[in-house]
Amino acid sequence: MKVAIVHDWLNQMGGAEGVLEALTEIFPGAPVFTTIYWRLGMPDAYQAWDIRATWLDRAPFIHRHHQPYLPLYPLAVQSMDLRGYDLILSNKSGFCHGVRTAQEQLHIDYCLTPTRYVWDYASYAAREGFGRVVDLLLRPFIRWLQDWDRRAADGVDHFLAISREVQSRIARFYQRDSTIIYPPVDTDRYRPSPKPVDDYFLVVSRLVPYKRIDLAVRACSELGLPLIVGGEGRDRAELEAMAGPTVRFVGRVPDHELGELMAQCRAFIFPGYEDFGIAPVEAQAAGRPVIAYAAGGALDTIVDGETGLFFHEQTPESLIDAILRMDSTGFDPLLIRRNAERFSTSRFKRELRAFVEEKWREFTGA
Repeated sequence: MKVAIVHDWLNQMGGAEGVLEALTEIFPGAPVFTTIYWRLGMPDAYQAWDIRATWLDRAPFIHRHHQPYLPLYPLAVQSMDLRGYDLILSNKSGFCHGVRTAQEQLHIDYCLTPTRYVWDYASYAAREGFGRVVDLLLRPFIRWLQDWDRRAADGVDHFLAISREVQSRIARFYQRDSTIIYPPVDTDRYRPSPKPVDDYFLVVSRLVPYKRIDLAVRACSELGLPLIVGGEGRDRAELEAMAGPTVRFVGRVPDHELGELMAQCRAFIFPGYEDFGIAPVEAQAAGRPVIAYAAGGALDTIVDGETGLFFHEQTPESLIDAILRMDSTGFDPLLIRRNAERFSTSRFKRELRAFVEEKWREFTGA
């Protein structure tokens, strides 16, 4: 079985790239087809891969500013030459499920989400602050992209979803069934600490609007409780301005320090609405409970009352209520850790490989 892996773009690190790394380990030597590849912005280890970028990779300034080229991505994806491969495995949050395949090729799509700024354009436009003129110009194009995206989904043989939330969107937008295989989390990096729990709550995130870090900052400021905020982003100055004296911003946390920071917190706060959410699983791997907004992937990864607590409205008041209900001593770190192990990298590799082998046997009649 000759395998090709397809990825949307390689110019920044995120959850999609964690999945990609696991896929290259499952299928070593498989080429990675992508629209653009910024060598200087990606880990050095990627240079050992067979990465094949499209003509779009030569566009001016695209590695740092890829959003203005949005209209060209479907064309770039469809220009990929995948002739001669038996299995096409696309790792999609954008448009890469739209690659051209032949009848004798099996196409499995690992769907991180149906393209968010296509299907939830109104929220995206509001978040990015589009003016009325830009909005009027973009709306017809967004409708065309929705039509293209739905038709592109027809070329996929099997969809995999990262959570029940994404599974629901695949059914709603693409009218397709899917199987859930949770994404890989490096749970081995995190362990419960033998030390007593410290007196602080923790957030680790990109500081951008949709992550809703403002809720954690406002809640802990009002309660006068210690909060450590790890991460960088364009919202940092605004968040610091609203923070009280008990909130401390520490910037990007080095990997070698993150495990200890996770393992010592009273609880990890996860106030955003995410498709899956890697950080809450990492916190649970370190044995700590998570206070999370009850939506999206958190509903898959957190057991309310056993490995954390949910709050049900994205307001400081609702989060404050959950914080006041949180008694860290009432949670068993080992039980929390066992829950996190359901999302390990080894489990992802085992389930993904088994799914591919099953569908290949069905496809070939072997």
